[in-house]
Amino acid sequence: MIKGVLFDMDGLITDTEKLLSRFWIQAAAEYGFEMRSEHTLGIRSLAAKYASPHLQKIFGSGFDYDTIRDRRRQLMNDYIEKNGIEKKKGLDQLLDYIGKSGLKCAVCTATDLERTKWYLSDIGVYDRFDEFVCGDMIENGKPQPDTYIAGANALKLRPEECAALEDSPNGILSAYSAGCVPIMIPDLSQPDEKTRSMVSAVCADLSEVIPLLEQMRRQ
Repeated sequence: MIKGVLFDMDGLITDTEKLLSRFWIQAAAEYGFEMRSEHTLGIRSLAAKYASPHLQKIFGSGFDYDTIRDRRRQLMNDYIEKNGIEKKKGLDQLLDYIGKSGLKCAVCTATDLERTKWYLSDIGVYDRFDEFVCGDMIENGKPQPDTYIAGANALKLRPEECAALEDSPNGILSAYSAGCVPIMIPDLSQPDEKTRSMVSAVCADLSEVIPLLEQMRRQ
């Protein structure tokens, strides 16, 4: 029986994955690297300790991950301060359902805690989550299972009692490896065959998760 819901954030709660892609490409270009969308898709939800060698394998050892990431953050901060953040479709409906049903919920994200608070406060949902597990709180982030194991533990649940909502293959792998019940809500790309083999369902938006949770709570 499902007793908790674990949420990724970028591309799942907040419509920020497209911004991450846009500003990774811009920041890399400023340092002379021709980063493309397929490269940014490959690092979705990846912890820095995994994203850095991944990108250096593509672009060479001269790709200064920390410096380029800092520039990406600056570009993204400037954009968000001016334009705000968009929430993903169906979020409010799903959070309303979770609140009424008595389910527990947590955010499990590769993003650091300070930025997580900023984003979720900006769209008015920070107080609707019981717990937070962020990238700077976990030694081995996604795609390792630690983030989702910690999320379940924070809710005082077993991983198998938690539905894990994700938009990226790396996040799905993390949730699946942790023993959660992964549900994918694709954002920038659809799941490939390997990812589909790990998910219990694929939904078009967050509102479609509600009937799935209803069914899982009765099992």
